[in-house]
Amino acid sequence: MKKFIEEFKKFALRGNVVDLAVGVIIGGAFTGIVNALTNNFINPLLAFILSGFQSWGNLADGTPWTAYGAGAAFITTIINFFITALVLFVIVKAMNKLITLGKKPEAPKAPTTKKCPYCLSEIPIAATKCAHCTSELPKA
Repeated sequence: MKKFIEEFKKFALRGNVVDLAVGVIIGGAFTGIVNALTNNFINPLLAFILSGFQSWGNLADGTPWTAYGAGAAFITTIINFFITALVLFVIVKAMNKLITLGKKPEAPKAPTTKKCPYCLSEIPIAATKCAHCTSELPKA
């Protein structure tokens, strides 16, 4: 059972899975913005235009397409989107911090090349003669 939990943790915390989950959640929140724009602005405007301008009086009697109703609903949806994005950002940032807590930083690797003092070309560290300018290198 312990091995299963370790494998699941390794799978769930991989970058691709987290990125996919964030994408799906942000996509759902953005769908709300598109629906609010469509339902509160575009559909009432199309209904008004396609009705032959006969429903001019209905715009002021409390239909959903008033300045307050449409604007407030749309702004609320945008605020919900940004709150969702902020919460996801904080969660992913905390997850990344937790993942890096247990890891030790890698030690710097020993150099494998050096510069020739005569032509400044990169050469292997164990070289005694430069392959580029054929100079004899001083012993280190």
